[in-house]
Amino acid sequence: MIYLVRHGQTAFNAEGRLQGHVDSPLTELGRAQAAQAGAALKRLTGGGEGWRIISSPLGRARDTAEAIRAALGTPDLEIDARLIELSWGDWDGGLRADLKARHPEAFGETGWAFTAPIGEAYDAAQARLRDWLSTLPPEPERRIIAVSHGVAGRLLRGVYAGLSKPETLAQQVPQDACFRLSGGAIERLAY
Repeated sequence: MIYLVRHGQTAFNAEGRLQGHVDSPLTELGRAQAAQAGAALKRLTGGGEGWRIISSPLGRARDTAEAIRAALGTPDLEIDARLIELSWGDWDGGLRADLKARHPEAFGETGWAFTAPIGEAYDAAQARLRDWLSTLPPEPERRIIAVSHGVAGRLLRGVYAGLSKPETLAQQVPQDACFRLSGGAIERLAY
């Protein structure tokens, strides 16, 4: 089983900026969301004993994972670069509305640009997340809490459940809920 958590709200989220590999701090709301995630996961995992917490290396995910680790009393936090957010390349940190106005063709029907200058392609991001999944213990021994990002989390769920690209990109990316990935199914769990 995997509990997949998106980091709490950041300053860039509140401003409508693409973050990618650029980091911004959690807002007050984001810190509260991280604390709520910790409380919910403590309840969902029966206290967290025997669970591994694995986070993206970016600060916003690490800060969220640390709040979860503290709530569970788990001694260790693992960092795995394969859980990092998709890079938007030259567009990292840019205002989404400005970029969409200047490059409407790049955002397409889904609203997500996978053609940003020197950005990470959909297939490459999907491959690294598939690789991460392949290194985990098989179900039912798998007891993982993964802290990642909006687009990376969508892609991870899509790989896990064998979704098409449109289905993958249509998934929600809440910061007030996590997803349980178990038995090939995905279940949203509000905090």
